[in-house]
Amino acid sequence: MPRARDEVLHARLAAEYGTPLYVYDLDDVAEAKADLFSSLPEGVDLYYALKANPHPDIVRILGEDGPGAPGCGTEISSTGELAAVLAAGLSAAGCLYTGPGKTARELDEAIRLGVRLFSTDSVTDVRRLDSVAARRGVRVETLLRVNAASASATTSIRMTGTPSQFGFDSEDLPGTLAELRADAADSGGLRAVDITGMHFFPLSNTTDEDNLVGEFRNTLAEAAELSRVHELPLRYLDIGGGFSVPYGVPGGRTRYPKLRTELEAALDVEFPHWRDGSPRIAFESGRYLAGGSGTLLATVTNVKVSRGRKFVITDAGINTFGGMSGLGRLLPVAVEPAGPGEPVERASLVGPLCTPGDVLGREIELPELAPGDLLAIPNAGAYGPTASLLMFLGRPAPTEVTVRDGAVVSASRLVHSRSPR
Repeated sequence: MPRARDEVLHARLAAEYGTPLYVYDLDDVAEAKADLFSSLPEGVDLYYALKANPHPDIVRILGEDGPGAPGCGTEISSTGELAAVLAAGLSAAGCLYTGPGKTARELDEAIRLGVRLFSTDSVTDVRRLDSVAARRGVRVETLLRVNAASASATTSIRMTGTPSQFGFDSEDLPGTLAELRADAADSGGLRAVDITGMHFFPLSNTTDEDNLVGEFRNTLAEAAELSRVHELPLRYLDIGGGFSVPYGVPGGRTRYPKLRTELEAALDVEFPHWRDGSPRIAFESGRYLAGGSGTLLATVTNVKVSRGRKFVITDAGINTFGGMSGLGRLLPVAVEPAGPGEPVERASLVGPLCTPGDVLGREIELPELAPGDLLAIPNAGAYGPTASLLMFLGRPAPTEVTVRDGAVVSASRLVHSRSPR
């Protein structure tokens, strides 16, 4: 959408719904899905990780078959995310349920609602899944998440090759499989779980295509070796993601022009029958699919100078956009740049909360601003409200509006209130 059209739309929506306000462009979501599928080998599966943004309109667009791209499956890690999948009109049968701390209660709820594919991270996790599925009288499948011993990529957020709560350490798989197979052979052991593949997630958010290709090659080689040496069945192989889009700053989605060709070559070597679905290859992505769709609109409430430093105070703080800042993944944000010839200044962009930690950007470049001005923080479609400190100080959650071709599709707000006794 052209910038001038964006500004008009944003001003209209801010006037109608107030700020802080998230605006999600569903056309961008559909475009991101098509872009990513075009970068991956034909015929593979792609799971949308709801942790990035569980808004039902976004989930629905990604789950639908569309021009140039089939629908995505859904990767979920809670019954709340499963509820969002169902609210979007999608089936629980299309979910991959992941996470290292699944409880018996949530597994029971997921299985009751129709989830049949899980990723497990420990022997305890497999046994708990088996117990719940057996009690429900159904069979389920699990992928063993693998924490590989080695890594290839040298950039981005590392998700493998170190001690972790995620996955089975690859060097321990012989003992793990022996234990699980003993369970399966024992009449009192595994009764309702079929181990049908492996799940890897080695890295996140890489802009370097060579690193991404190298990591995927490394993962495929390790998966093939583990399957061969340990006679581990591979009906499914999920090799994760790592696709990048800027977070809270201007810029476009990363392009991966060589990725499809490189992946097809690697798959042909390691899994010669993959084109026939043996194994079924899957990828997953959250931020790449949703991140570029979102703009956070905030209103300047005050501008002040303290001991020579300027502070621009807005009605959006870390309770609105900033839950990831404690992990070092947010600061600094950047607002949409000033127009050509417009003056800029350096100031700290802060929120309304009563804590010095409520900082969205420290000493960043901003247009000259005054109380009442509207700010737009781009690429805020992933890790927004649901990754923020929504309960802190009891301030209202931001409104979320979805649009297609400039028309409002829905408007909603998360509620976090307690009724007085």
